[in-house]
Amino acid sequence: MQQAPAERKAYSHFLSIPTRWMDNDIYGHVNNVVYYSYFDTVINEYLIREGGLDIHNGKVVGVCPESFCQFKDSFVFPETIDAGLAVAKMGRSSVTYLVGLFKQGAEQAAALGHFVHVFVGREDMRPVPMPDGIRGCLEPLLISSE
Repeated sequence: MQQAPAERKAYSHFLSIPTRWMDNDIYGHVNNVVYYSYFDTVINEYLIREGGLDIHNGKVVGVCPESFCQFKDSFVFPETIDAGLAVAKMGRSSVTYLVGLFKQGAEQAAALGHFVHVFVGREDMRPVPMPDGIRGCLEPLLISSE
């Protein structure tokens, strides 16, 4: 599996995500499980806005069979995260995203990881070809595995 780049310059799409009071845990930082929510947010916001993903009525949905996060530094409330999105690999019905979560103004990621979507029919949950609109919006985010 290709590792997500730690450098901000490797990502061409960003979404600013504010932390919420409820994201903090008893230790005073954003709890580890919330990072996966940030991954989900940057990915799905992009697919809905740029790829035409219809989460309510579309015949195709994306399911996540695998995700991973490596923690380098903590986020806290109140703080705004710059979530960077790239694509490592696209198949017929699947895509592997690379995600970097950055403190505002930082060049190195505070957290990085990957997230896999498999596109399936909403009715039978069986893999289907990735819709053209989604494929088209993801292609510009594809990075080499050098």
